[in-house]
Amino acid sequence: MGAQDYLFEPVPADRFDLLTHEELLKFCKLQQKVNERMYKEVQRLRTLRDELEQKTILIEDQYIVLKNKVFGKASEKEGREEPEKENKKKKADPKTKVQLPSERYPDATRIERHVEFQEAPDCKCCGEKLKDSGMTEDSEFLTVIPKQYLVIQQKRHKYRCEKCHGDIQTAPAPPRIKEGSAYSDEMMMDVAMTKFCDLIPIQRYVAIAERSDVPGLPAQSLIESTHYVADFVRPSYELLLKEVIAETVLRADETPHRMLEGDDKSNWYLWGFSSLTASYFEAHDTRSGDVASAFLKNSACEFLVSDVYSGYGKAVRETNESRLNSNLPQIRNIYCNAHARRRFKEAKDRFPEEAQFFIDRYKEIYRLEATAVDKPPEEVLRIRKEMGPYFEDMKMRAMDLTPAFSTKSSLGKAMGYLLRNFQELTAFIDIVPLPIDNNSQERLLRNPVIGRKTWYGTHSKRGAETMAVLFSLVESCKLNKVNPREYLKRLVEALHRGEKPFTPATFKSQ
Repeated sequence: MGAQDYLFEPVPADRFDLLTHEELLKFCKLQQKVNERMYKEVQRLRTLRDELEQKTILIEDQYIVLKNKVFGKASEKEGREEPEKENKKKKADPKTKVQLPSERYPDATRIERHVEFQEAPDCKCCGEKLKDSGMTEDSEFLTVIPKQYLVIQQKRHKYRCEKCHGDIQTAPAPPRIKEGSAYSDEMMMDVAMTKFCDLIPIQRYVAIAERSDVPGLPAQSLIESTHYVADFVRPSYELLLKEVIAETVLRADETPHRMLEGDDKSNWYLWGFSSLTASYFEAHDTRSGDVASAFLKNSACEFLVSDVYSGYGKAVRETNESRLNSNLPQIRNIYCNAHARRRFKEAKDRFPEEAQFFIDRYKEIYRLEATAVDKPPEEVLRIRKEMGPYFEDMKMRAMDLTPAFSTKSSLGKAMGYLLRNFQELTAFIDIVPLPIDNNSQERLLRNPVIGRKTWYGTHSKRGAETMAVLFSLVESCKLNKVNPREYLKRLVEALHRGEKPFTPATFKSQ
């Protein structure tokens, strides 16, 4: 029996006597090599175990983040405790509660309906016929007149000369968004607003019309009508661009958009830029910072409020380089505190004690910001100065805790985000026009995102352009608290009369 037979099996003591000295020496050397290989294998397995533990931590963090996104409350609502809600309810004066529909909805059309006996009743006392006293018992209720689809038969009268019979003239047709279309301006605008304001897909519009005794509306022609509307009101869309680029403080954000067909690239993006009174969207087939660069180079922007996406940093650098030669003001990146706070909220389930420290400070910061709403600039500045110590506390705590946590953990990422972007996150404290976060721009993208999920995307470049135009006008109306349907109606009427286009902000001031 050779020594190799004993490499992986224990050798009974009574068998060693059968081995020669040379075989025993060879066996020991081979067994030593086996031990060395086993030691290396143990070290490898220990390293693998450590890696798996680290991956487990990251997976748990990611699971918590996804769970919070699907089921958790928004971080912006953090700190709105139930007792505060109860206190607010107690403060409300029940006597001031409006009950009558006419008071609740003062702009709604009123119809006065008189309810009378068909035949005057007899008096229950003497049997004499009763007469109307002129008094009434009044009540109110809200009703609705369902949408009606009508076929308009337009007859343009022809005029002739009865003297010489040499001329016939036809009354001119009223101007329309699309001459010769099977749909009126009112229906085209209704389809456009139903989709881009109410976020109802065209196929559902077709189904609604069918329930109103108009079956078989062609969806493709209705989609085409939205393109005609967008083309017609495009001058106002271009005015929105001028309004936005004239502002010194701009907000920016982007969201993916699916190009279902009509282009080689399926992954498009809807870029949004806004001011306090105007929202402007552009659809592009790229997320490159070149889009933001092209936008900023023609603007008066001095502060760009956004998330920490490298494309905006690139856009600001390129724009500042081009502005050096023209002696124009440099642009500063301003970052969103809601993103920073959201990261600590995501880390709370995994690191509750450490993350809570930062969440509590942000709660106080946002509480102070809420008290500064509608205050004079000097008062806003004074209130924001009180936020400084809270930011410094978070900075010092993050610097102390960073060495103790993996940079790949949710808490490590949150603290790194805060420390790397501390200057951009706190710039709003000293500059009153700057917002604390970019939530207003994110809200403007909410309806486009819901629309994208509802109708999955667009089928052509023209569809993407129509989406950008109509969402720009609708969201600008919302910024100015203007009814989008009323605005679009007045705008189309004005353009038909040959008047100049106007934006929602201008419409509100008229």
